[in-house]
Amino acid sequence: MEDKPLGILRVHVKRGINLAIRDSTSSDPYVVVTLGNQKLKTRVINSNCNPVWNEQLTLSIKDVNDPIRLTVYDKDRFSGDDKMGDGEIDMRPFLEAHQMELDFQKLPNGCAIKRIRPGRTNCLAEESSITWSNGKIKQDMILRLRNVECGELEIMLEWTDGPGCKGLGREGSKKTPWMPTKRLD
Repeated sequence: MEDKPLGILRVHVKRGINLAIRDSTSSDPYVVVTLGNQKLKTRVINSNCNPVWNEQLTLSIKDVNDPIRLTVYDKDRFSGDDKMGDGEIDMRPFLEAHQMELDFQKLPNGCAIKRIRPGRTNCLAEESSITWSNGKIKQDMILRLRNVECGELEIMLEWTDGPGCKGLGREGSKKTPWMPTKRLD
């Protein structure tokens, strides 16, 4: 029997910024989002290095330690698609914001709950804020693509407790079903 997922994560792939040229003067980019054995992709935007996708891709979350991988490709009609860079999202800071001992309903709309700075351990191009917005916790971010000369992706994460999901467990305790248990030796 398969474990129930913790919940559903919506990955809103907003746009690409200054993506690499892989054809003669432009590219035909699309994004592949991978988490474990789940693999989803956006539509192809023809001849555009600053594409706007505005697509929501939905992932079932079972293990919060698995990073979300995003890879940008250039669609080629007659040969294999060219890679245009990649990045990863560590979703743990986003999910930890859900565990904070706050009465979110009393927060003003747009209130920042947590900020994550760019660093060596993430692909952030600039500081990312986790906010309370329209009754939901969201995280907007700009990811700097790796393994390429240039390019960024604008992404937004949104968590949903789907039907049949375990949830993140905010029952007045910081101990949650998905956070590792500390051992005292």
